Amino acid sequence: MIYLCRHGETFHNREGRLQGRSESDLTPLGHAQARAMSDLLFDLVRRDPPADWRIVASPLRRARDTAEIIGARLGLPVATDERLVEIDVGEWSNRLREEVRGENPHLRGDDAWGFHAPGGETYETMMARITHWLAEQAAEPERRLIVVSHGVAGRLLRGAYAGLSRDHTLRQDIPQDAVYRLMAGQVDRFDCAPIEEPV
Repeated sequence: MIYLCRHGETFHNREGRLQGRSESDLTPLGHAQARAMSDLLFDLVRRDPPADWRIVASPLRRARDTAEIIGARLGLPVATDERLVEIDVGEWSNRLREEVRGENPHLRGDDAWGFHAPGGETYETMMARITHWLAEQAAEPERRLIVVSHGVAGRLLRGAYAGLSRDHTLRQDIPQDAVYRLMAGQVDRFDCAPIEEPV
C-alpha cells in the first residue's frame, strides 16, 4: 500500500502564490499539519514492523521538511525521487494565483489551467513521470510506502493509481491535513486535525 501526503502549508500557499518548482518554507500551521500527519501515520502503520516501511519524498524543501517530521515520528529515513516533484509552472512561478487567472480569463473553469503556463509542464509529461514512478514500485501487498509530494503531483498519482480520467483526476481535493491510502485499487482519505502551538 501507499500512504500519500501533501506537504504542509507554505508561505506561498498562505499568500496564494503559485509555487511549482520554487521553494517556500512551511508556515507554523504547515509544521502543525506535518506533525498531525505523522501522528496519524504512526497509528496507521504501527501494526506493521517499521523496517517494512519506506518514506520517499519530492526533493523540494517543503516536501522534504514534511517527510522529515514524519520520518522522525516513525523512526524512518527519508529518500527523495525527482519524479514526485510538483508541476513546473514556468513563467507563472511565484506569481499570485488570482493575478494569473485575471490575466487569463479564458482559463477560468478549466481544471487543467496550471498546465497552460508559458514554459511550464504539460499534463501528459507530468502524468508520464508519475506513472513511470508508480510502475517501478513493489507489487501489492508487499508495497509499504509513505509518499510526501504536492498538490498537483498528488492528484496525478491518485488518478494514475485508480485509473481515473483526466477530468476526474484534476477535480480531486488537495488537502494539507489528510493522508490518502492507495490499496487494492482503491483510494481512501484519512483526515487529521493539526494543532498549532502558540507563538
